[in-house]
Amino acid sequence: MRQLFLGVVHGLPAAIPCLDRAARWLAALCIVTSSAGCIVTQDLPDPALDIPQGYKAARLTNADSPPTLDWWRGFRSSELTDLMEEAQKVNLDIAAATARFIQADAQARVAGAALLPSLSGTGQETYSRTSGSSASGLTNGGREVVNYSASLSASYELDFWGKNRDAAQAAEETSVANRFDRDVVALTTLTSVANAYFQVLASQDRIRTAERNIASATRILEAIRQRFKAGTGTDLDVAQQEAVLANQRASVPPLRQTLAQNINALATLVSRPPESVHVVGGSLNQIGSPRVTPGLPSELLTQRPDIRRQEAQLASAVANVGNARAQFFPSIQLTGQGGYQSSALVALFQPHAAFFSLVGGLTQPIFDGGKILGNFEFTKARQDELLQTYRKTVVSAFADVDNVLL
Repeated sequence: MRQLFLGVVHGLPAAIPCLDRAARWLAALCIVTSSAGCIVTQDLPDPALDIPQGYKAARLTNADSPPTLDWWRGFRSSELTDLMEEAQKVNLDIAAATARFIQADAQARVAGAALLPSLSGTGQETYSRTSGSSASGLTNGGREVVNYSASLSASYELDFWGKNRDAAQAAEETSVANRFDRDVVALTTLTSVANAYFQVLASQDRIRTAERNIASATRILEAIRQRFKAGTGTDLDVAQQEAVLANQRASVPPLRQTLAQNINALATLVSRPPESVHVVGGSLNQIGSPRVTPGLPSELLTQRPDIRRQEAQLASAVANVGNARAQFFPSIQLTGQGGYQSSALVALFQPHAAFFSLVGGLTQPIFDGGKILGNFEFTKARQDELLQTYRKTVVSAFADVDNVLL
């Protein structure tokens, strides 16, 4: 590759005689950049996953039977539907996750800026006066000078080894991962809303059952007392029934506390204080059972946001490895500046007041105490960690589905 580079540089004067030296270097570097892919390659890890066609609990598959996204409507509870819709709009965890992927988008734009040239303009007026004293002791009035200048400066780093490209790709994949992280937070929030609402209904059912048990125990106690007065009962019978009634009454306060705690949890999920949340509730017997379509294909797991988030994070790690590897190679920087400079403002933009400069530079790391090598090894280890996490996420997802289908 070095011989190719030198051959292109030395052959340009004959092939393009009208180019000056700076332009020849720029053209040569651009030509060689087109072949940079053969120098630095990326290591794409193989997940090596054994993906079954169907689940253990349901071997048959049907690709035309995906579950609905608004799954909570299958419970046929208008109050639960209202809570779900409100949580999607105002939940603070979802809002924070949305802000995180907006931050990631901005970071991706920052990382991608290195792929483009930077251009800046300056305008300056300089006023100076020279001293009127000389070494011979003679004095003069000195000299006052006014200088005006206007210029444009540009710089560009040739991404010959793909360092900036990999950094931009890593930032973009991180942004994608943050989007799926937002979906994970939203799904977790909706699940929490449903669980808290069902706990409210279960607590209300338990309280009603406990109240019926208390009423029954009270009637039985009155009957035993009547038997005791009639001489057919004993003090032991009365004491035992009083203990049963006391236990029944003691079970109600914890149930009411659990009910209040679950209502408070719902209030937090919909971002409101508990005092402004009123849950009617009812009974679990009034909740419908959603229809679970049999034969779900295993490909549906690819829609899980946690798996897709791990995929994006792994892709970002792969790009980071490429960026860390490219740091071993030299960086090529091109800078240019041009404009006008004159001592008279009226003559500032005349042809004779123009100036320009072009500079090409190359920087090769020689010794940095192992900093670049350590960063490369760190990114490789990070890539391996995310690969194993991705594998575990997929395997755990299959186990979760099979547990639910049992």
